[in-house]
Amino acid sequence: MTEQQQEQQPQEQQQFVIPPMPEAPPPVPASEPPVPVRVRKDRRVLRAALRWTTAVVVFAAAGAGTAYGITQMKRTDVPGLATVSDGRWDYPVITRPPLPSGSPGPFATDNKTNAHYADLRALLLPAPKGAKADAALRGTDGWLPTKAFLAQYTDTAERKELGQKLTDDGLRHIAARGWTTPDGTQTRVYLLQFATAVAADELFSPGLISYDSPVYALDGAPATTYDDTVKTEILDNHVKASAYVEDKPVGPADVRQAYLSAGDTLGLVVQSRKGVAKAVPFKQTLTLQSQLLG
Repeated sequence: MTEQQQEQQPQEQQQFVIPPMPEAPPPVPASEPPVPVRVRKDRRVLRAALRWTTAVVVFAAAGAGTAYGITQMKRTDVPGLATVSDGRWDYPVITRPPLPSGSPGPFATDNKTNAHYADLRALLLPAPKGAKADAALRGTDGWLPTKAFLAQYTDTAERKELGQKLTDDGLRHIAARGWTTPDGTQTRVYLLQFATAVAADELFSPGLISYDSPVYALDGAPATTYDDTVKTEILDNHVKASAYVEDKPVGPADVRQAYLSAGDTLGLVVQSRKGVAKAVPFKQTLTLQSQLLG
């Protein structure tokens, strides 16, 4: 094929007949002009570069797709990134009960006595999901007899003394609710409403609590220590609390307890569990109950 004929061929055909690049360029006869090695090499490099560029783009797209997929998944859907539960219970949505028409909230500016006008029974924290209710705390029509409340205190003389205090301070009602969760934790919540907020506040302290221990020991918790991990920040702004943990060695069940003060109403929350009564659900229970009272 003459040089003139080669020049007349389309450039694309010339590309297809070019053989692969040998390890060393073959000798070229002196009578023929050499085919530029640089042109061949540049074309081969170009094809290799295009192949690598395509591969990089594909891998980059795949990587970006994977990253996007993980950012769109829940942490519990990604192995190794699942969030372990911190022990909180699954409570239903908590809402305050409606007030009687024309009645202010307990801490409204026009409620000078800080009285709770809502039904006290409706201010009790509901049990978390999966818990078994304690029928013994339902009382009659939702009102618990004072004798049943006092029965949880260990000493007979102290029960009598506390009973007299409740009478003197104008106790009106006691509402209670209890439950047991699947892990064996038993919870009891008591709300005591008094004639005035002043009387309730005086009974709260020093009548029921001192700084380092409750005044009256609960059954199963003869010795306790003040629980300084229960901070005011977890409570409603209008509610005070004083919490205690059982001293070690604990009895058959570990007991946590806390007294609450909210206007004309006092609360007592008790949680016990064989082994260790966990702090997280205890604080969660206090937080939610304080929000209902606030």
